[in-house]
Amino acid sequence: MSILFLTEQLQNIENAKRENRQRVANIVLESPKLFKDLITITFQVKDKTSIRAAWVLEWICTYHELDWMAPHLDDFSEKIAELTFDSAIRPCAKICEHLAEAYFSKNENRIQKKLTDLHVEKIVATGFDWLITPQKIAVRAYSMNTLYLFGLINYWIHPELKHLIETKIIHESKGTKARGKHILNLIEKHQKSRL
Repeated sequence: MSILFLTEQLQNIENAKRENRQRVANIVLESPKLFKDLITITFQVKDKTSIRAAWVLEWICTYHELDWMAPHLDDFSEKIAELTFDSAIRPCAKICEHLAEAYFSKNENRIQKKLTDLHVEKIVATGFDWLITPQKIAVRAYSMNTLYLFGLINYWIHPELKHLIETKIIHESKGTKARGKHILNLIEKHQKSRL
């Protein structure tokens, strides 16, 4: 199977329904060499097929094989800032959250071994960009959580995130306000635990 076959399958996805994402995910899961191609297509940012690739990539990372991202962290962390379609940013923001959760997981995994300080730095920079630019609620929610987690090891992140939530995010929609308050509570608890 080739990248052309995968592209064709992605173009045949009508919408983001579970069964559509799972159908193409199954093709990739049966032929793992296509995973790299899926990432390549995700970052063809001027092509709308990239949106469908991002849906499937997130589906695989959420429900099947997040560890498959380990060899591709250079590419992923380097290129997420280039995404332009809202519908591709949301799934990639979710993948960033998964990477942060895996990094801090009590269960040993490949992400912990492969995620470098440089990867974290790029994910954090993009997360802050997504918080200060107009984005959907889900992107903001995933980004706040990702930044909170990486703030556990990079102490400068929490004060910046707190300031952004209190001055900007708390004044947006009900959804971002609720998530913002939740993150502020987590930051406060963490600060108290360090005293």
